[in-house]
Amino acid sequence: MKKDGNLSVLLNGIIKENPTLVLILGTCPTLATTTNVFGAFGMGVATLAVLICSNILISLLRRVIPDNVRIPCYIVIIAGFVTIVQMLVHAFIPDLYDMLGVYLALIVVNCIILGRAEMFAGKNSVGRSALDGLGMGIGFTLALCSMAAIREVFGAASFAGIAIPALENYKIEFLVKAPGGMLVYGLLIALVGIITAGKAPKKKSFSCAGCPGAHICGSSDCAKGKEEA
Repeated sequence: MKKDGNLSVLLNGIIKENPTLVLILGTCPTLATTTNVFGAFGMGVATLAVLICSNILISLLRRVIPDNVRIPCYIVIIAGFVTIVQMLVHAFIPDLYDMLGVYLALIVVNCIILGRAEMFAGKNSVGRSALDGLGMGIGFTLALCSMAAIREVFGAASFAGIAIPALENYKIEFLVKAPGGMLVYGLLIALVGIITAGKAPKKKSFSCAGCPGAHICGSSDCAKGKEEA
């Protein structure tokens, strides 16, 4: 594999295919853990570690795992690594463990991890799978930290829990609440969309020819699909 190809795999997850701001995955932890930069960074690094480890192991076992039970197997592998990460955080960074709460355990069902296992690690070599996990993890962490920095600085007049006295009288508390999180998230998605205009992966168009409901749908696409069928 060419060096440029490996570099592309690594960089895709950071901007071009950022899991949070381009592919719109993992929105639950994104909104829930971005009121504080420290918590957002911790969630990002924990997810990154699980992504890399699960991608590597799934790639190693891709020829062994039966196709008809691959998803349950992926979930078991991911859950094992999440449990290890959860115990390590609990033992060595208890403040972060308390801050993240149930969202640390919910990394198991983070669709970014299962999605990369299914779409990439289960079909590629160990090296490329590790790079994919690293790139996606970095992209996820950067997205969380960017969003948390905006929400915490302007919404709570602090950064990583450290107060910013100059902003105390100008903080917009709305930003640290759920609606404020949605607003900041939407603005960041729009900004990344502008930056990656024409570079993000194009959505595959599907014909309506095989749709069982095509005969009751009045759209022109379905009509075209019925003619093609």
